[in-house]
Amino acid sequence: MSDNQQANNLHTITLGMGCYWSPEALFGAMPGVIKTRVGFAGGTSHEPTYRNMGDHTETVELIVDPALVSYDTLLETFWNNHNPYNINGYKDRQYQSLLLYHDEEQEEAFRRIKSRMERDKGSLDTELAPFQTFYPAETRHQKYYLKRFPDAVAKLSTLYTSDEELENSTLAARLNGVAKGFLSLERLQHEIDQWPISTNEKVQIISLIRQIRW
Repeated sequence: MSDNQQANNLHTITLGMGCYWSPEALFGAMPGVIKTRVGFAGGTSHEPTYRNMGDHTETVELIVDPALVSYDTLLETFWNNHNPYNINGYKDRQYQSLLLYHDEEQEEAFRRIKSRMERDKGSLDTELAPFQTFYPAETRHQKYYLKRFPDAVAKLSTLYTSDEELENSTLAARLNGVAKGFLSLERLQHEIDQWPISTNEKVQIISLIRQIRW
């Protein structure tokens, strides 16, 4: 699904919930999530890398369509899939339960949802802070689970002209979720049928993913 076919009213969410590989696959499997990428944020160190992260945290950046998925659904997924107390303080700041809000509206929504969920779960030791800068991780960390299947990457390379184009695609986000077991091919095919692309494109994509050797 091409990004230029999406509505312009897209939101960015930046979150940390431990090692970023699994959260990228988890959220990448969700309808309404348009793009995902992993990287480093929340700290002050300049130009962090995986081997030299400084005081940053492993984070996932989500580009979402609010008409298709709500903050409530995203944050319920966030808190229902990790325990902040088990990761905070582990490996210093590398693994941290973290939500970085991009504007006042997002901050208000995050705090509202956190308060609501705390009524059932008790205190949630998740840090909420203003977003500053996101530093993308090296390409080997992007769509980590998908890239463990060379045949999937080879077949996708017939659709995308570069690693960056592949990694930024909605299809790669979904297939990363498939590779990790968060999404079935059947559910993905049903979703693709709803994508705002031509019938020929849908047929091409569905035919291609059916041929992947997992």
